[in-house]
Amino acid sequence: MSQCLNPECLNINPDNFQFCQKCGDKLLLVERYWAKSILGQGGFGRTFLAVDEFKPSKPPCVIKQFLPQVQGTETVAKAAELFAQEAERLELLGKHPQIPELYAYFSVDSRQYLVQEFIQGETLQQELDNHGVFNESQIRELLIDLLSVLQFVHSHNVIHRDIKPENIIRREADKKLVLVDFGASKIMPKTQRRTVTGTVIGSAEYCAPEQSMGKAKSGSDLYSLGVTCLHLLTQMSPFDLYDVMEMEWVWRNYLNGNFVSDELGKVLDSLVEQKPKQRYQKVEDVLTDLGFGNYSVSVTQKNQKPPKISVSTTPKIQKSPKNFVSNNCVYNVSLISARGVNYEKL
Repeated sequence: MSQCLNPECLNINPDNFQFCQKCGDKLLLVERYWAKSILGQGGFGRTFLAVDEFKPSKPPCVIKQFLPQVQGTETVAKAAELFAQEAERLELLGKHPQIPELYAYFSVDSRQYLVQEFIQGETLQQELDNHGVFNESQIRELLIDLLSVLQFVHSHNVIHRDIKPENIIRREADKKLVLVDFGASKIMPKTQRRTVTGTVIGSAEYCAPEQSMGKAKSGSDLYSLGVTCLHLLTQMSPFDLYDVMEMEWVWRNYLNGNFVSDELGKVLDSLVEQKPKQRYQKVEDVLTDLGFGNYSVSVTQKNQKPPKISVSTTPKIQKSPKNFVSNNCVYNVSLISARGVNYEKL
């Protein structure tokens, strides 16, 4: 079956049809990608599971179609900026084996698209829902795995700004954790060092205080990672784990017998410090307190560059490089702002 990409149609067509039976639109995107089904949709667009027709194995991939449903010129412009920004970040960071790789970014019929790896696996939120709370051993493994990814991201002067269980996928093939959804990420200018001032982006429950004021730092990602751990340990909303009146975290009250050592507890407390200066400033400090002071991140980067496809009114065929190999990687779309606005419902 082939999914029509026309936003006004979305008809499901039999295999081998070149044009949609309902609206007549061409089904093969830029003469290469067949959309098979809708993975998700929200206020900024739709995500499709697709097949790369150029490769002999016809591996799965993900097509993200920019289609803002929000109102207002400024809001739409911001959404378009975030979409283009996501492509830029993925091109910069997607060589890391635990970050989805960008395959292509282009426009067809005045619509923006990006194509990236499909990651087969469950998000940490799905794992929590299906299997219950994480234990200390799982949290430690999670931290070691993701801290190495964050170390790579921050070394490229990028802040993710939306770390949460829904944006972390355990890849089925090797059980490695993959950090997804770089639509909210931002480059840290050298003149601003570790601080980025600008639009408030992120998911409210996991957002660091300074980030909610539009002043994200690399430490803001560490805060979000810490809050993610607290949620996985308790299966409680982060909002319920913080006492606003006392201005302190009370996550230990919700462990329900789930043992957490003093050592790990102190690390988590430091990760979720409200004041940035009292919080971990860099990944290496967290690793040291976890007992990995000499931990050295070794990254085997993917070798291929994403194909650049230039499309006008008539799509041109883009041949795949000989060494272009997919890791058969799932991509989740996050459309909740730091102020708690769910753009999927706008």
